[in-house]
Amino acid sequence: MSRLPHDASGMTAQVSAHEALVSWTPPSVQQERLRDDFVRCLESHRDSCDRSGRPDHLTASALVIDGEGTRVLLGLHRKVGRWLQFGGHIESGDRSLADAALREACEESGIADLTLLTDGPARLDRHRAPCGGGARYHLDVQFVAVSPAGAEPTASAESLEVAWFLPDALPQHTDDAVRALVAHAVRLR
Repeated sequence: MSRLPHDASGMTAQVSAHEALVSWTPPSVQQERLRDDFVRCLESHRDSCDRSGRPDHLTASALVIDGEGTRVLLGLHRKVGRWLQFGGHIESGDRSLADAALREACEESGIADLTLLTDGPARLDRHRAPCGGGARYHLDVQFVAVSPAGAEPTASAESLEVAWFLPDALPQHTDDAVRALVAHAVRLR
């Protein structure tokens, strides 16, 4: 895989995302193919880390688990109407995909002191972009964040509600990507 040049200001989110994905060891052949697609997008489109990136753009998300690894925190997404992990678009102040995922998880869960379980991604997911504006897909880089003991989540404007679930008792209105991320997070713990 090729490399992206650093710009005059140092490491951009695009360069950081490229390096994170190229150095990541995917957990399966399917995830490796997705990773290769994400890297090609980064190499082909200078705006692939921007919300305005076309035809697709990267997003970052994090599944929140409790400190014991026995529960996962999901939000009932206001736009999508499903229980999902927390995440969204990469912003100009985010230095990396991990920073973006952690920022989104803290904002959307109402838990300020989350920590990432690992520095690298847990999984990748490609899904239709609900943000409009002509983007086809979100190329979501998924992380796992750990909540401190006794943390009380609070729904943000993004969610109708947030709730803890047992990994083997997820709500009906979720999807296979969330279920796969939860199963992977349980194995990581």
